[in-house]
Amino acid sequence: MTPAARVQAAIDILDLVIAAARSGGAPADRIVSEWFRTRRFAGSKDRRAVRELVYGAIRACGEVPQTGRAAMLRLAQNDASVAGLFDGSAHGPAPIEAGEKFARGGVAPKWLVKELMTSGLDEVEMAALLDRAPLDVRINRLKAGRLELPEPGEPSVAPNGLRFPSGTPIDQWEAFQSGAIEVQDAGSQLACEAVRAQPGERIVDLCAGGGGKSLSLAAAMDNQGEILACDADRRRLSQLPPRAERAGAEIITTQLLDPGRELAALDSWQKRADAVLVDAPCSGTGTWRRNPEARWRLSEKELDRLMALQARLLAAGAKLVKPGGRLVYVTCSLLDGEGAGQVGNFLADHPGWRAEPIDLPAGRLRGPGLRLTPHHDGTDGFFIASLSSPC
Repeated sequence: MTPAARVQAAIDILDLVIAAARSGGAPADRIVSEWFRTRRFAGSKDRRAVRELVYGAIRACGEVPQTGRAAMLRLAQNDASVAGLFDGSAHGPAPIEAGEKFARGGVAPKWLVKELMTSGLDEVEMAALLDRAPLDVRINRLKAGRLELPEPGEPSVAPNGLRFPSGTPIDQWEAFQSGAIEVQDAGSQLACEAVRAQPGERIVDLCAGGGGKSLSLAAAMDNQGEILACDADRRRLSQLPPRAERAGAEIITTQLLDPGRELAALDSWQKRADAVLVDAPCSGTGTWRRNPEARWRLSEKELDRLMALQARLLAAGAKLVKPGGRLVYVTCSLLDGEGAGQVGNFLADHPGWRAEPIDLPAGRLRGPGLRLTPHHDGTDGFFIASLSSPC
């Protein structure tokens, strides 16, 4: 592909990404992969270059662009090398016309920027949300033994974490294939540290998803005790058993939940868990470095729905904690409505519960919990709170 053809390819993909963002369709990474799957003529250098253009344009646009071309023109406005490829050559984009509209720049849609500012993020903090994320891994102490890696990596802020440049082919390493390392952001690893899981305990991971945090907890417990990993998404939860087998995590069982009736399947666990982790569904504002188009998908109505869901899951998780036990609430969001405000409402509605100090090597106090941000901590954005049940 010529450089100009790569720009046109990126424009075509951006049109698909924009349409999916408006309709709730597939995420950008899946769209990019599918586009290349049906176009075998694109070599590895072409794929890499086009992907860079696509994500560069996504990061450059605050509001949802009208078209892929408008998004690419926004990128070209600050990159003369891209602007010069709008030359009308074969398979390339048409020349830029006088007065042609570019997509609007910025960090996010205006209403969302206002929410971030209200939640205490300044311009520097918000800009860092669109930086490129490194690749973090967690050393799996259940299987690591004498760990040998093709590259040494740098220690991250997490006790068992290593950091590599973005794009490092971790999935091709024997250490990954054997389960000795797991890909997990350092902030996510610290969220697991906040649970303070101990060997022999009984722990519920109420929103387990694909099970990354359950695997981390099993390693912290040295495979002694019991972890119940739950989720309402059958597809995501089904990914956990093979991951657990690879990681040597033998104490995890799974439970599919019925949305809105989570406690119906957990009756035998009520008031019996030493700790319950509620890694609640959220806006994902803390993960924009990895999923920058996610900010185009969020609406005020969807945010209200998510906050109501978080409140319900927190209340459900509290019913599973034994007297004196721990309820750890986590979101990968930097909005107070999903973090400090959510936990503040819970404490107001649940007399006797109290927020406990969290001792982690990163983060800053935010209300009754701790907040991690890309700018301050070099991790994805997280809010973490540890709540203790009345004895």
